[in-house]
Amino acid sequence: MSTAPQRPRAVIGGGSGYLGTALRDALRIDGYDVRTIGRGVDADARWDDEDGILRLVDGSALVIGLAGRRIDCRYTDRNRDEILRSRVRTTAALHRAISSAADPPAVWMNGSSATAYRYSLATPRTEADPLEERGFSPDVTREWEAALFAGELPGTRRIALRTSLVLGHGAPVMTMLLRLARLGLGGSQYDGWWFPHRRYRGIGPHPTEPARPDYEHSRGRQRLSWMHEQDFVQAVRFLRDHDEITGPVNMASPNAVTNIELMRTLRRAVRAPFGLPAPRFVLEPGMAVLRTESELILKSRWVLPQVLEDAGYVFRFPELSGAVRQIQGR
Repeated sequence: MSTAPQRPRAVIGGGSGYLGTALRDALRIDGYDVRTIGRGVDADARWDDEDGILRLVDGSALVIGLAGRRIDCRYTDRNRDEILRSRVRTTAALHRAISSAADPPAVWMNGSSATAYRYSLATPRTEADPLEERGFSPDVTREWEAALFAGELPGTRRIALRTSLVLGHGAPVMTMLLRLARLGLGGSQYDGWWFPHRRYRGIGPHPTEPARPDYEHSRGRQRLSWMHEQDFVQAVRFLRDHDEITGPVNMASPNAVTNIELMRTLRRAVRAPFGLPAPRFVLEPGMAVLRTESELILKSRWVLPQVLEDAGYVFRFPELSGAVRQIQGR
């Protein structure tokens, strides 16, 4: 009697989040037996169960690590420590499992961030540029990637997904921005002076101090690198299938927009006739009420997906206007 061929196994660490759910669904369509590692009761293994993680990873075809506390929060000492610890600890757990596996996965993709590139209003950054930004978020990114690329894993190709803002149906940031636009609050956000604080100071074993003032007179020209959810999923598939790609990969559309362009596009999407601008002295009290940080929308993150484009990846949604129309169902 013949038996059905065994499906390849994909393991997602942090598979219950927004991106993890999208990848889980896509990989199941691709024919994978998808297993998850997390903190919830539905996970196939918990992060404190090293034997359980090893059982999932050993013999798997693909591992994707996306775990980590959300950065959409106030950077209190407790939250800062958890943002760093949750990323490094879970990445180290995957590393130990892969290094101990008798049959390690061919590919391990792990979360990272584009926030560690130098703040720039004039020129974009690619994977060839160093991670030279300083302070809390860049330090977290460097430690996160150090845990991924530590030591030798000769049987496993490692990729750091330096992810920008991902837009899609149900994306938390997208939902918030569209709501602001509908309420007439969808104007540009302008950086400027604010009372000094230490929430963005460095962290980790090699903390760095921000090398520039706490503000830039960007006048709404700060850049936002973004990516449509469908392109994120398709790019992961693309990276899986291209054995020549290893190391850091910028997960971003080739066409970053300014904050002015972003908010104008969102106002058009919801047919808002106007949007009140928000200078920093107005923005900061609002961010405190919402328990989040202004740097998420004031910092200029401008990166290009050089590795993806050089390898031949074609974006489904290279322009923000088309991406927003699709998300809005128009």
